[in-house]
Amino acid sequence: MSFERIWSEYRLALRKFLLARVSNKADVEDLLQDILLKSHNKIGQLEANDKFKPWLFQIAQNTVIDFYRQKAKERNLDPAALWQQVDEKNIYDELNPCLIPFIHALSLHDTELLMTIDIHNQPQKQYAEQIGISYSTLKSRVQKARQNLKKQFDRCCQFELDKKGNLISYSEKSNSCSSC
Repeated sequence: MSFERIWSEYRLALRKFLLARVSNKADVEDLLQDILLKSHNKIGQLEANDKFKPWLFQIAQNTVIDFYRQKAKERNLDPAALWQQVDEKNIYDELNPCLIPFIHALSLHDTELLMTIDIHNQPQKQYAEQIGISYSTLKSRVQKARQNLKKQFDRCCQFELDKKGNLISYSEKSNSCSSC
């Protein structure tokens, strides 16, 4: 696959990624061009084409960090404080409105577990005692319920993770999800 074709495939996702982190649209376009140049110059370092998207988004993440560091130098601000301000509305905040509807779309048993443990923050040991099952059994059930919740999200969206398993982007699948 040619670089031009790969770039055209991911350009819009990168733009959305940048818009979530940079408020000025002119800066977003400049950063997009920087990412294009950096990725084009470093494409030879990439070992497999199937790793292109995470690699590209890592370049984008580093470019945004460099952008705010440069802005901080210009204003004599602390780059860490500036980055924190930008990152306040992150990708998890965008997905948060889907959480409760997706939990309620699960079985009654899974819904009760996740609402009690993950939403209302009741300790698992305490909840296991309350419903009269062993702690290890409850942990297994919670794990299974979380896997079912992940399937709900996967039905609606395509997720992109970095090397460490952190969510870096998502896109809705063509058949819009009615649960969210």
